[in-house]
Amino acid sequence: MASDADVVICGGAALGSATACHLAMLGFPGRVVVVEPDPSYARAATALAASGIRRQFSHPLNVRMSAYGLEFIRGLGVDFRENGYLTLAGSEAQAAILRTNHAVQRAEGAEIALLDPGALAARFPHLATGDLVLGALGLSGEGWFDNMGLLAALRARAKAAGVVYLADAVAGLDLAGDRVAAVRLAGGGRIACDWFVNAAGGRGAEIAALAGIALPVERRKRTVFVFAAADPPEGPLPLTVEPSGVWWRPEGEGFIAGATPDPDLAVGAEDFEPAHAEWEDLVWPALATRSPRFEALKLRGFWAGHYDMNLLDRNAIVGPHPAIGNFLFANGFSGHGLQQAPAVGRALSEWIRQGAFRSLDLAPFGFARIAAGRPDPERAVI
Repeated sequence: MASDADVVICGGAALGSATACHLAMLGFPGRVVVVEPDPSYARAATALAASGIRRQFSHPLNVRMSAYGLEFIRGLGVDFRENGYLTLAGSEAQAAILRTNHAVQRAEGAEIALLDPGALAARFPHLATGDLVLGALGLSGEGWFDNMGLLAALRARAKAAGVVYLADAVAGLDLAGDRVAAVRLAGGGRIACDWFVNAAGGRGAEIAALAGIALPVERRKRTVFVFAAADPPEGPLPLTVEPSGVWWRPEGEGFIAGATPDPDLAVGAEDFEPAHAEWEDLVWPALATRSPRFEALKLRGFWAGHYDMNLLDRNAIVGPHPAIGNFLFANGFSGHGLQQAPAVGRALSEWIRQGAFRSLDLAPFGFARIAAGRPDPERAVI
C-alpha cells in the first residue's frame, strides 16, 4: 500500500514525538507520519532512562538545550523533582574540569555552586568527604522528571494536530538524486515523503545505512539498580555522581543507582539482560564508601536499557545530511537524548518549516563534523 507524507519520522519515542509535537506547535500544514515499531515503548530508551535533566555541561549548546527542555517540561505540567545534580571530584584534575565547566555554566545563566569538602560536609552530613577535592551542585533547574508523562504529553499534542502514528518499522529508503523520495515499511507499505527524520535511537546507524550514510553510533547498555537503605540519609537529596562514575538518586521510598561499565562495549538490539555483577563490583562498594547510611542496603530490583553512543565525541548529531538534504538526524545523544528532546524537536521542526534553525543554532552539532572527523566533545569529570 502506498501513501504520501510531507514528513516521515522514524522513531516515536521522545525525540521523534518532540519533533512531531513542535511541527504541530509551529502550525505545519503538511501530513506528518511517525513510524514506531513498538507502540508500547517497553524497550525504548525514553522508557528505560533514569530521566535526569541537568545544566552541568561544558558545551554551551548542551546547557542551552537542557534549559529549554526544562522550560518545556514545566510548561506541559510534567512532574519534575528539582533536587539538583551533585558532581564530585576526587582529584585536582577532576576539580579543574569542574571549575572550567562552571565558568561556561554560569555564563549561560545556570545556577551551579562549587563546594569545597567542608561545604559539602556541612550541606550533606551523611557524605564522607575526606577523599574529595570539590563538588558542583545544581541549585535550580536540575533534577529528574516523569519520562513517560513527557512522552504521553508529546504524543497527545501531536495526535491532536493530526499526526499519524504507524505501528511499523522502516525497512528501506528510496533515494532520488540527492533526496529521500520514499520510505519502505517492513509491513509492505511505501510512503513518499518530502522530509525524513532519523530519530531511531539505537537503530540510528542502521537507518542511516539504508541511505548509504555511515553514522558512528552504537548501542551501549546501562543497568539501573533499585535499592532500599536500612538507615537512609535525610533531607532532599540530589542525583549524586561519584568520581568513579557511579551515580545514585532517590526514587520513591528508596533509591536507584548505576555505573559506567568498563569495558563499555557495544551490544545487540535484543540484549537487555541486566549486568548483575555491576552491583557487587561497582555500585554497592562506591555507595558504602561514600556514606555510612549506605552500608546496609537491600537490592529491590533492576533493569537495563540502551542509549545511542556517538563514537566521535558523545554529543548529539542534529540536522540535515550535507548531501542528502531532506535526511535529518536526531541521533548519537550518548545519554542526553531525553532531556534534550524538546530542544531538538523544536530545532528540526524549524528546519522543516522555515529552512533554518531559528531559536537555537544547533549547526555545531551537525553532520559536517562527523564527515570531517572533527570532534566537539564534552569536558566530563569521568
